[in-house]
Amino acid sequence: MRKILILSIAALLLCSCGPSVGVLYYWGGDASKGVTRYEDRFYEAYGKSQSPESLCAMLCVYEDMLQNPGGERGVVPPGICAEYGYLLLKPETAAAFAESASDRERRIYGRSDYSTYFPEYGLKLLQKEMELYPESRKFVEPLLKKFAGK
Repeated sequence: MRKILILSIAALLLCSCGPSVGVLYYWGGDASKGVTRYEDRFYEAYGKSQSPESLCAMLCVYEDMLQNPGGERGVVPPGICAEYGYLLLKPETAAAFAESASDRERRIYGRSDYSTYFPEYGLKLLQKEMELYPESRKFVEPLLKKFAGK
């Protein structure tokens, strides 16, 4: 009886070890290639090669992550709504997108009134971040106050 108990405990411990099969969140593109689309575009948009075109590409990655949440949880990764919302709320973002976005990137939003749409959408995304991740409230509420008060 004692041997069976020891073997059962050992089997349970061994079964719980090992890598998880899936990923918790979808970060764009194919993570099996080593770098997600989010990482690649983030580096372009905020790294050495900053350009209006890289900003437009980053906005489209954010929108893809929002519209197609994947992973095991099926929700947008933590912080993405806040990052995306903050970026949309910056005044220069709408102007850069209007001037530099490709036709394909423009079709993603299906509109041309970026200077009014981006700030409205940005505020909604900050709200969504707090809904999905209540622990983010401490960081997001000051942003909401700052931008909603403009």
